[in-house]
Amino acid sequence: MRTVGVEEEFLLVDDTGAPVGLAQEAAGGGVQLELKEEMLETGTEPALGMAELAAEVRRQRSVAGAAAGAAGARLVALATSPLTTTSSVTAGFRYRRIAAEFGLTAREQLTCGCHVHVQVADDEEGVAVLDRLGPWLPVLLAISANSPFWHGVDSGYASYRSQVWQRWPTAGPTGGFGSAATYRQVVDSLIATGAALDRAMIYFDARLSERYPTVEIRVADVCLRAGDAVLLGGLARALVETVAREAADGLPAPSVRPEVLRGAGWRAGRAGLRGPLVHPVHFVQVPAAEAVGALLDYVGPVLAEAGEGELVAAAWQQLLARGTGAEEQRGWAVDGPAAVVDAAVLATGA
Repeated sequence: MRTVGVEEEFLLVDDTGAPVGLAQEAAGGGVQLELKEEMLETGTEPALGMAELAAEVRRQRSVAGAAAGAAGARLVALATSPLTTTSSVTAGFRYRRIAAEFGLTAREQLTCGCHVHVQVADDEEGVAVLDRLGPWLPVLLAISANSPFWHGVDSGYASYRSQVWQRWPTAGPTGGFGSAATYRQVVDSLIATGAALDRAMIYFDARLSERYPTVEIRVADVCLRAGDAVLLGGLARALVETVAREAADGLPAPSVRPEVLRGAGWRAGRAGLRGPLVHPVHFVQVPAAEAVGALLDYVGPVLAEAGEGELVAAAWQQLLARGTGAEEQRGWAVDGPAAVVDAAVLATGA
């Protein structure tokens, strides 16, 4: 079985619910800094199954929550802040250079994502996977949607983080690469243009990891609840395995232009699971449950082999009944934005 790991970014907030820049005081012991002082990042150990991944996600959230508390803050899995806020760039040459080079895009980038790493044999297999993932990634974004608010107002999007993130010049879907050599040439060219300062700033929706032998799926919001992050990880692993088998069998990658994939991603960020999504095979708008159903059918054989079909089905039904993080946030917002943060802090550690 391929291993899977999850990196989660979190906000640090004070007692009023406002983001607070205490990352330097909270980081350490596996809890990492990010671009902004109001954020922390965690990463699980590679897991062989959803049960193991669930234990790792909850352990890391507990460790990060304790670190935040010791620094005088609270940890919350929100992809954007429901309150109007400003943010500060983390100290260090690289972060300061990013802030200087990318201006308002960097200054306003107080957003939290979830990155899923799935093991691949080598870069060639990784690129074959990347060339086949694109149509399915908007469905993963819709499942994770957890950022309806921006600067104190309802954005009208389920994932407004995904809109803000598209400001980076290397962000978004990609066309087919065909080979690891071509992938590297594209990355080198983006760095040469100044659109990225280094390989870590290649913000494709899915990319080859520079640190691990993995494909890194970067399209998702940080999930409000640990169980949804586990569902995301289980689906991502099954998806990578499914498309890798197709590549090994010589099946051609789908020919879908990046412009169409960008439109599908926009639709997912706009709707979440409470509006139409783009069908990942037919590329027309369908009810969200139908698009998710297409994904579940596609990866179903791999999930069954891993003994995770029932786990994924149960997690999907719970999510569908409860709603995404965006839906939960909007429900809590009747009591004001601070109430959204208070409820989300509890959900983060649940």
